Amino acid sequence: MGIFVRGMILGFSIAAPVGPIGVLCIRRTLSGGRRMGLASGLGAATADLVYGAIAAFGLALIASAMTAQQMWLQLIGGAFLCYLGVRAMIEPRHPSSEVSSSTRVGRVSPRGLAGAYASTFFLALTNPMTILSFVAVYSSLGLSVTEPGLLAPALMVVGVFVGSALWWLILSAAASLLRTKLTAPSLRWINRGSGVVILLFGLFTIRAAISGWR
Repeated sequence: MGIFVRGMILGFSIAAPVGPIGVLCIRRTLSGGRRMGLASGLGAATADLVYGAIAAFGLALIASAMTAQQMWLQLIGGAFLCYLGVRAMIEPRHPSSEVSSSTRVGRVSPRGLAGAYASTFFLALTNPMTILSFVAVYSSLGLSVTEPGLLAPALMVVGVFVGSALWWLILSAAASLLRTKLTAPSLRWINRGSGVVILLFGLFTIRAAISGWR
């Protein structure tokens, strides 16, 4: 249980810093409801689980291969962020497309939830340096990534997922509470503003990838 709890702390601490995924989760919660935001967060939590497993089980070959392709992964992820940012800024803004200002209850289809989950999972996977972050924090917490046996690393990886998912649950719940206090015009402006922020994150990611290549 000690390993599981430390894994939770690790997952929570890596997920908590607000970056492009956090902004995207907040925006989707405000526009589509808590389930949409939580589905987005769980996609990122699943990516943390994948990277945590690669680090925990010592899969050095996979880690090296993904790190070697870091530039292309960053370019793809940055381009996708730019697409999401522009899409957020130019989404239809007719009253019929807004969530009801009286109930603030978004009706989201399973397909929409699956798309939100898949997109953030893909975005989170385009940052292979996360593997190195896991290895570094594992060491600081006294968690060996080379210790024989499967139980300890498996508990640690499950803890990472639970901790990361807990952060996204808290974030989507907080954004959902804010959503009930916003008017439709406010939601439109927040949509535009978050789109600009996501676009800037995407451009910065592309610039960093090109600078690293040079």
